[in-house]
Amino acid sequence: MPKTPDATRRSDRSRRAILDAALALVGEVGYNKLTIEAIAARAGVGKQTIYRWWPSKAAVLLDASVALAGDAETEAGWTGFPDTGDLAADLKQVMRATVDEFNDEKYDAPARALTAAGATDPELGARFTERLLEPQLALYEARLRTAREAGRLAPDTDLRLTVEMLVGPLTYRWLMRTAPLTHAYTDALVDRVLGGVSDTP
Repeated sequence: MPKTPDATRRSDRSRRAILDAALALVGEVGYNKLTIEAIAARAGVGKQTIYRWWPSKAAVLLDASVALAGDAETEAGWTGFPDTGDLAADLKQVMRATVDEFNDEKYDAPARALTAAGATDPELGARFTERLLEPQLALYEARLRTAREAGRLAPDTDLRLTVEMLVGPLTYRWLMRTAPLTHAYTDALVDRVLGGVSDTP
């Protein structure tokens, strides 16, 4: 007796094919030339299938980027922000991994495309911040809070400001391509920022 087709599995395969196609195409042609038609053709689905799940190419790319971030965490064995008791070492580990992602075209092209699109589309920018950026920043804040509670940071340390002092320069250098992104750069950044907020002489 033939097995009944699993519609859920087929649907999941189609969604993943669409997300993978969007990521591949944005790296090849850029965001401005990315179209729903091209994504559908690459994924082997009809346009109506895409529009059933997403209202626009930006929405497809956002979901694709969220999935890509999840894949990166899985590949790296990510189980949460490290807490070894050494705040500097933990921050350097995470920021080095971020540099590695920014230097990988697989992650770089979609991130640039979403950043550019979000700059001109406030609604997309808000969703990008809510779904991708805020969860990452919250992990930094939580680790810094633990360090502050342990007396490693000054009691009046502004956690969000400290996070922005860490990731802001890194993001600027990546976005503007002002200089190479290296582990040495992030290590120096961590040391400088922690030197300003440390509660130890």
